[in-house]
Amino acid sequence: MKRKITTIAFDADDTLWHNETFFRITQERFADLLRDYTESEHLFERLLAAERRNLGHYGFGVKGFVLSMIETAIEVTEARVPATVIQELIQAGQDMLRHPIELLPHVEATLADFAENYEILLITKGDMLDQERKLAQSGLGELFDGVEIVSHKNEATYHEICQRRTVAPNELVMVGNSLKSDVLPVLAIGGWAAHVPHEMTWELERAKAPEAHTRFAEISDLSQLKNTVQSFEVL
Repeated sequence: MKRKITTIAFDADDTLWHNETFFRITQERFADLLRDYTESEHLFERLLAAERRNLGHYGFGVKGFVLSMIETAIEVTEARVPATVIQELIQAGQDMLRHPIELLPHVEATLADFAENYEILLITKGDMLDQERKLAQSGLGELFDGVEIVSHKNEATYHEICQRRTVAPNELVMVGNSLKSDVLPVLAIGGWAAHVPHEMTWELERAKAPEAHTRFAEISDLSQLKNTVQSFEVL
């Protein structure tokens, strides 16, 4: 009998390994560097506004984050920010790009288990070089049948991936920590979605959970994914 679900796709950052944690640490470092110019709450509001404004120019990832910090530093200091602070922010970004990968619980076992019976994809957005680096360091690369590093995760992106990989949307389960990027657009094209919340979620990735949706489930960690997919299979 033909399997109802054929493909399990995983987000990377904060689904397979920690990511937002390092952004928060760097953001606190940013606040400390600018403490003589503004309160941290106001600084973070300005930084978030800059990140939102710059997404179309820089995309997602460390490089865009660093450029947004530099832009915010110039704004809040009325162009008086010392060159040493700019240098520190660049160094902070380089430290983030060099940080070793820390896998989240149950990742490797879950991927290996699903790889026996399903096509396994990685669908992640962000800077291509950084995402490739993290995947290589994770040691998970051989478990995936395909890797998609994209600029945005929206309905059009998922449609294009499904068409290119000859996967019907209703055969796809997307697993990720972001309601906005990993859940809502996949449900909109007719796919299935398993939300795995991370303790830290970027403000621009937050959305309301579609709790009543029959093709949606929320799980506490990846150890619960197998039962969730099995429940999807019988709906």
